[in-house]
Amino acid sequence: MFENLQDRLGSILNGLTGRGALSEADVTAALREVRRALLEADVALEVVRSFTDKVREKAVGASVLKAIKPGQMVVKIVHDELVEMLGSEGVAIDLHAAAPVVIMMVGLQGSGKTTTTGKIAKRLTDRDKKKVLMASLDTRRPAAQEQLRQLGVQTGVDTLPIIAGQSPTDIASRAVQAAKLGGHDVVILDTAGRTHIDEPLMMEMADIKKNAKPHEILLVADSLTGQDAVNLARNFDERVGITGLVLTRMDGDGRGGAALSMRAVTGKPIKLIGTGERMGELDEFHPRRIADRILGMGDIVSLVEKAAENIDAEKAAAMAKKMQSGKFDLNDLADQLGQMKKMGGMGGIMGLMPGMAGMKDKMAASGMNDKMFDRQIAIISSMTKAERANPDMLKHSRKKRIAAGSGTDAAEINKLLKMHRGMADMMKAMGGKGKGGIMKQMMGGLAGKMGLGGGMGGMPDLANMDPKQLEALQKQAEAAGLGKPGGMPPGLGGMGGMPGLPGLGGPKLPGLGGLPGLPGFGKKK
Repeated sequence: MFENLQDRLGSILNGLTGRGALSEADVTAALREVRRALLEADVALEVVRSFTDKVREKAVGASVLKAIKPGQMVVKIVHDELVEMLGSEGVAIDLHAAAPVVIMMVGLQGSGKTTTTGKIAKRLTDRDKKKVLMASLDTRRPAAQEQLRQLGVQTGVDTLPIIAGQSPTDIASRAVQAAKLGGHDVVILDTAGRTHIDEPLMMEMADIKKNAKPHEILLVADSLTGQDAVNLARNFDERVGITGLVLTRMDGDGRGGAALSMRAVTGKPIKLIGTGERMGELDEFHPRRIADRILGMGDIVSLVEKAAENIDAEKAAAMAKKMQSGKFDLNDLADQLGQMKKMGGMGGIMGLMPGMAGMKDKMAASGMNDKMFDRQIAIISSMTKAERANPDMLKHSRKKRIAAGSGTDAAEINKLLKMHRGMADMMKAMGGKGKGGIMKQMMGGLAGKMGLGGGMGGMPDLANMDPKQLEALQKQAEAAGLGKPGGMPPGLGGMGGMPGLPGLGGPKLPGLGGLPGLPGFGKKK
């Protein structure tokens, strides 16, 4: 979502940090470019003016221009103002009210209200252990109520039985009553939308609000809408009174201006962001983390959280046992590739690592992308159990059969086997030091750089951290120099960890823990 803005701001601010001293004219010229970059990213004009005025006021002071590193001081000011624009602190859905807590979902047709309703219900059920009831109040769109019922079946969440002919306000009253009788903690009302804002829609929303007395009114907005989403938020807030925003399709290729503008214009917090189509792809909105990503500083906390969610503890323990005897077969390799895909692939992981966002293009140019992982998993899946356990069996005739089954060729199979041999040698050399595979080693190595119990054992502690500890970790990362825009974290020497990925050099021992075998992607100590 923010890649274009990230590239523009990164090049502008890197120009400042490379200078020994700054004049007022240098700051003014840089802010002119920042202003242009924000406008091109579809940020509302009034928000851009306010942002650049605040940055200029702080950046032309004597304390900045006479600082030891004035360029970095300006970067810090821009970062702090971005955080302020996005809302300073993340705000979660408020469930502190008498049960059942009523959450009302509003927005235009096609913004993703029904899907988001299902995602929030699943999140509250799985993570917060709440008993949730979903109810569709959309009597206009064909099969809207059936769609929500199907999402309920898919996620295992209760839905209000459909009664034909009832009005939205009657359905809302029945949903609240059913939630009380059924002992539900939360009831989510999925209201109807229109293709545009009109008076009947606003009157209907007001009637539902009066009847159901919702504790939260969440406006669901498509982040690809651009500046029009800001007008939408303002109108809904004035007529209905929203308590928060949910931005959908944050994984798209929009410019990100809506996300930067809506909080500043409405004063209402962005509570959640949709990052994909699947039911689990809904994240809390953390302003500081988003600001870090926009300025190319990475997002270590989100990376740790993703690893904690996606690394299977039982599989990790089983792999640790195998590694103690130096064994690493193609089944293990497939598991590691699958873990990386769950975490968003190499592109997603690199985007969260400090100073590594700019490496995604280089990786793509070298042929290292998620399609490569898919091909490698397809090759392994086309093998027999015996072949996966003992790759030495793979002679020419077997490779020919596997190539036909996976839609690849012998050269790709040979590359995969070479990669596996390199990793197996690394595991053997590590012996019993491994604790859970590549992804865990990467996180452990990163923790080690910040003095958080490094080496290969860093991940278990990180996985059990509470949100406050994770936020403290982010600050420690910045203090350790891992937040410098455009720069590789110092001392991570080529990122050790995943050896021999095709076309990117041979196997290396992990050393610092991390992803061995991506030489040349970082600065060596």
